[in-house]
Amino acid sequence: MTTFRIKGGTKLSGSIEPQGAKNEALQIICCVLLTAEPVTITNIPDIRDVNKLIELLNSMGVKVTRNGPGSVTFQADSVNLDYLQTAEFQDKASALRGSVMIVGPLLARFGTARIPKPGGDKIGRRRLDTHFIGLEKLGATFDYDPETQFYQVTGKKLKGCYHLLDEPSVTGTANILMASVLAEGTTTLYNTACEPYLQQLSSMLILMGAKIEGHGSNLLKVTGVKELSGTDHRMLPDMIEIGSFIGMAAITNSDITITNCRIDMLGQIPDVFRKLGIQMEIKGDDIRVFGNERYEINSFIDGSTLTVADGPWPGFTPDLLSIVLVTATQAKGTVLVHQKMFESRLFFVDKLIDMGAQIILCDPHRATVIGLDRQIPLKGIRMTSPDIRAGVSLLLAAMSAEGTSIIDNVEQIDRGYQNIDKRLNALGAKIERL
Repeated sequence: MTTFRIKGGTKLSGSIEPQGAKNEALQIICCVLLTAEPVTITNIPDIRDVNKLIELLNSMGVKVTRNGPGSVTFQADSVNLDYLQTAEFQDKASALRGSVMIVGPLLARFGTARIPKPGGDKIGRRRLDTHFIGLEKLGATFDYDPETQFYQVTGKKLKGCYHLLDEPSVTGTANILMASVLAEGTTTLYNTACEPYLQQLSSMLILMGAKIEGHGSNLLKVTGVKELSGTDHRMLPDMIEIGSFIGMAAITNSDITITNCRIDMLGQIPDVFRKLGIQMEIKGDDIRVFGNERYEINSFIDGSTLTVADGPWPGFTPDLLSIVLVTATQAKGTVLVHQKMFESRLFFVDKLIDMGAQIILCDPHRATVIGLDRQIPLKGIRMTSPDIRAGVSLLLAAMSAEGTSIIDNVEQIDRGYQNIDKRLNALGAKIERL
């Protein structure tokens, strides 16, 4: 187990560039399975979850050529389907949540796919029904073995259909969309997710020869083609890192510039942090967050307490609610954080309370934060990172705290944030990796 030791109370300064988007990478990398031709992807983050997925595809027979930092060429011209039957495949795929997105491409191109129950963050129930219901609508046969916990789909000739998704699942939409591009006829998908990651996936598929209408909306019309070609694709900067750095600058009272942010793809993120009283300036694609000696949480027009809740895009991303919560602990005022999607994602607030934060955990989905207005600093303690986003939130709390904090199990943070300790230390943070 790896540990961070953080000396808190240090102001930061300088500029930092976000890594490539983790959540986009997991979809885009699986997309290479749809063609036998080379696909080059750039701005890939060097993080554990992404590297494990690349390793999994390589073990399946996909040729992987690393061209330089963040640039990889994939060629899936000799995929070994027999590998899906091995114990090694079970071990590698079950350790990674993103492995579920190999199912759609494999089914579309080879007529069969199987996957063990995938891993990932322990943040609550994350069902896969949406994925497999959509694939069944396209004509696939689905089977689940409760003893081996393997999911299997088969279908040599997928056919287009009309399908109303039961929920706008990001990974579910990605799987169904990737399967439909090679299906015979026309597929209409309604209530799809339309996050920037999906917009990027659609753009990449279109460059590969897919015919997709409604790009960027929750209503997609896909006309199937017989095959796809190779392409080049550059991934977006990670919006979750950008939001994390905005919160970090505020809670540590630091003047930070976040560069190359693709402002057009950030949706509500800057405005939500502005509602916490954080002052920032956008110039071109850069965001400068000013050192905020005091930041005051807004209230609604009628004077009622501000609520920040997650929702499907263009709603606020659930991955940043933990950052909002931590950032609010040193603001002036009160905010209700409503995490609708996952019932275990707010449990890390117990550690913040131990650090001195004023938080009422109303239930598994809601927490009320009463800001300390910097009158009482958080104090350093020892804690454990339960998942990627909570881990970074605890790291930000520790950076603002008085004294020294220890965070165990930082492998969870490494799954989603590239060299985070080195990058933050370059800004003046004092984080030691043990």
